[in-house]
Amino acid sequence: MYSTPEKFPNVTLEDDRVLLRPLEENDYNNLLPFALNEQGLWFYSLVRADGGEGLRNYMSIAFAEKAVGKEFPFIVFDKKTNAYAGSTRFYDINLPYKTIQLGYTWYGKKFHGTGLNKHCKFLLLQFAFENLGLERVEFRADARNERSIAAMKSIGCKVDGILRNNMPTAEGGRRSSIVLSILRDEWCGDAKEKLRQRLY
Repeated sequence: MYSTPEKFPNVTLEDDRVLLRPLEENDYNNLLPFALNEQGLWFYSLVRADGGEGLRNYMSIAFAEKAVGKEFPFIVFDKKTNAYAGSTRFYDINLPYKTIQLGYTWYGKKFHGTGLNKHCKFLLLQFAFENLGLERVEFRADARNERSIAAMKSIGCKVDGILRNNMPTAEGGRRSSIVLSILRDEWCGDAKEKLRQRLY
């Protein structure tokens, strides 16, 4: 075990647009409308939160992984609309190697294209590099998921490559995953400022 819950801070992040706080069990009710009414949000995901039981399973997995120090899930609150918008998390936390993955990110459809995601990613990347002192933040997506890939590139991610047939899909079969990342030198160079300029 490379990281433990005690070593990863119980953090809340926010700016004038968004609040990211630790996901809690009672957030089931805050996320349930998405699970019931927008099941397509998890089309490219192996673990889907569609339907009431799907959401319970999705959250249970997140809490179990958090308990052993592998993940840290957040709920996303949009201050502009005064509404819960979705969820995101750090995962594959490896503090000794100074790396982390950022993903499991989804928002309700009405929050797509509103700039909310850029605010979330700015806060998470800033925390990873400037508070945790990490050297690399990695992102992965189904190689077919053009929307997700475009969003990652728009915040400064660079493509590392494709992992061919690296994991199963919910329907059966296999998917290839694209791997992208931002390095500490890139964030401290111009990636942070470029992303900041795109927030407003």
